[in-house]
Amino acid sequence: MQEKQSTPVSRFVRACLRRPVDRTPVWFLRQAGRYMPEYMAVRRHHTLLEICRRPELAAEVTITAAEKLGVDAAIIFADLLLPFTPMGLDFEFQAGEGPVIHHPIRTADDVDRLRTDRAEELSYVAEAIEKVCTHFRVRGGADSADTLGIIGFCGAPFTLASYMIEGGGSRNYIETKTLMYRQLAVWQRLLDKLVTVLSAFARQQVEAGADVIQIFDSWSGALSIEDYREFVLPVTKSLVREVQSYGVPIIYFGVDTASLLPSMRETGADVLGLDWRTPLDHAWRNLDYACAVQGNLDPITLFAEPELLRKRVHHILHQAAGRPGHIFNLGHGIVPGTPVENVQAVVKFVREYNSREHVPEAAHVS
Repeated sequence: MQEKQSTPVSRFVRACLRRPVDRTPVWFLRQAGRYMPEYMAVRRHHTLLEICRRPELAAEVTITAAEKLGVDAAIIFADLLLPFTPMGLDFEFQAGEGPVIHHPIRTADDVDRLRTDRAEELSYVAEAIEKVCTHFRVRGGADSADTLGIIGFCGAPFTLASYMIEGGGSRNYIETKTLMYRQLAVWQRLLDKLVTVLSAFARQQVEAGADVIQIFDSWSGALSIEDYREFVLPVTKSLVREVQSYGVPIIYFGVDTASLLPSMRETGADVLGLDWRTPLDHAWRNLDYACAVQGNLDPITLFAEPELLRKRVHHILHQAAGRPGHIFNLGHGIVPGTPVENVQAVVKFVREYNSREHVPEAAHVS
């Protein structure tokens, strides 16, 4: 991977690259969301898509969350499905149902109609990133470990293809897997088109100032190891390599993917996101410590009393054992109703913990 900076300063970026850091960096999936009053104040006047598509609003909610929580990284406020619109596939969010695609992709003709040449229509996300970068680099400087990491993101080919084919969420992915099994050429063409669009989208974000790109494969846990390796791994590896060529580390994250982690490592991603179902030390050991890891507190633990919450946070940090390459996060996004003060407390608990003095030198990876 070509590095954006020859010597990254931000502790978050250094951790992504398994470089030594002064303390474990921490941020949260969905840290700007419905649990936060400031975000809900914006939502009272704007829809989710309006916030995503107006750079000043997306930047505002991104900045507000990062500053209120005191985290080490800010992920730009956006949505996984935004690339669908320039591809010619309309969608909307329906109350209680989530995203709905009214004309799902089911045939070769459907795939052929998808556009791959209009990624510039997503430039509002890059504009929001520019605003976030300007805000934090002007206020905090860009030459200390405390420099905030800026995270851009996109969906993974499998997860976005599943949304396109199912027409929204799914419990069993019947339509997706049927197309994958029975129309392999169509499946491959769809994923190739997604890689083209997602690569361009990620490039825009990097050029705007994103330090890291996170690729969300939210639904990959629905796959067997065999299906993941045959139908998903090659194209995901292609996307990861392309985005890494832009000079930034890649975080690759899925849910319920314990059995897939060794195969996910083969994508070449710099960091693998872990959900809470697998002990962090077991998962990292099974990966031979060959990449960084991110996670992995159960988001519902944020509803616990402070002492139990501290215990769970410190347990995860103890499992990480001070090895370079751990980024503290949740195993999934913050849910509505989560007490903001408990999220802030996690940041405090991470910072008060210093496991490095207990770690033998052999455990450190450079």
